Amino acid sequence: MDYRQTIKSVSLTDIQAQAKRVSAIMGEIKTVMLAPIQKKSPPVIGTGELLNLCNIDRSKHIYRLSLKDLPSGNLNGNRREWTLPEAQEWVKAYKADYLKPKGASAVTITVANFKGGVAKTTSAVSLAQGLSLKGHKVLVVDLDPQGSATTLFGLIPDAEVNSDSTALSLFVGEEDSLDYAIQSTYWNNIDLVPASPALFGAEFALPGRQTRDSGFEFWKVLDLGLDSARLKYDIIIIDTPPALSYVTINSIYGADGLVMPLPPNALDFASSAQFWDLFADLSVNLHERNKEEKVFEFIDVLLSRVEASDTASSVVRQWIMEAYGDKVLPIEIPKTTVTSSAAAQFGTVYDVPKGSMAAKTYSRARDAYDRYCTLLEEQIRAVWNKQVESLKEAK
Repeated sequence: MDYRQTIKSVSLTDIQAQAKRVSAIMGEIKTVMLAPIQKKSPPVIGTGELLNLCNIDRSKHIYRLSLKDLPSGNLNGNRREWTLPEAQEWVKAYKADYLKPKGASAVTITVANFKGGVAKTTSAVSLAQGLSLKGHKVLVVDLDPQGSATTLFGLIPDAEVNSDSTALSLFVGEEDSLDYAIQSTYWNNIDLVPASPALFGAEFALPGRQTRDSGFEFWKVLDLGLDSARLKYDIIIIDTPPALSYVTINSIYGADGLVMPLPPNALDFASSAQFWDLFADLSVNLHERNKEEKVFEFIDVLLSRVEASDTASSVVRQWIMEAYGDKVLPIEIPKTTVTSSAAAQFGTVYDVPKGSMAAKTYSRARDAYDRYCTLLEEQIRAVWNKQVESLKEAK
């Protein structure tokens, strides 16, 4: 028997045909698994979850129902359920002190990592959903040309998103504000700036503008483009491409805080070291150029995709703790069947119906993401308080 390997030549025409086949399969998958944005449904909220979101006990809940000043929900058998907007009304009523204070602007959070496959997009979208459940109005800006965050909101980037619906027009200089690209989503109180492969054009447009105008500050385009949105939203979350690109640099410089999802894996840890080395060098160069120092309100490292059965991860976890210190959030996002199932359905743990899988497995994943969102909310509130104090001092 002849085991010799043969080669098979592939032309550009073959590649084009392959691309069409993949697109066709993706269309079939969408038909079966991913409903269009008009049909994708937000979760319904049961009594137990509503009590948890509002941080009240059952007696207070029953009393408030008797007042009839908040939505009473709908009875589904013996279970009372609230739509997402109804639940958000309850949360705002009971957690008003946690919402953005008067005079404060949106806190911008960039989720970034040099490496793909670290749950960057899942961390960004889950954070948006979790904060929305807490009563906040959130804008998600997808700046990854692959458009994974856009897909999680029910849009296929290369088929349903035009280039002028992305941030590309801002980066090429056709628009001064990102408001033109903002659209609503199936999830109440979360709006989206979608992405598509056309965003790759920003990597040529930004250096091109720099070449034509020596005074052009390419790293500030997004920051300035978000000024209007900062007045309309409580929180802005930016999902970035897995590279230290011109777009990623804009995302980082436009952020108040950074979140780096980092699995306790040796290769991922090594990649994170490269990211910070490159970013530190870049920061020094930009600081020398414009004499402005960028200050972040917080930088968080989120342990993601943690496998409890992986004994080697404990060693890497120690490396991460020694390297990043108190920047490491006191929570670990486990790699579970819940998150895998949600990803297969183009969603997150917040899209998964509570009774669709084993309660213990679901709770393990959901509790971790809820804690992650709570920790970020605490930091966001600290930034708002700082903004308000600065305004008082300025008067």
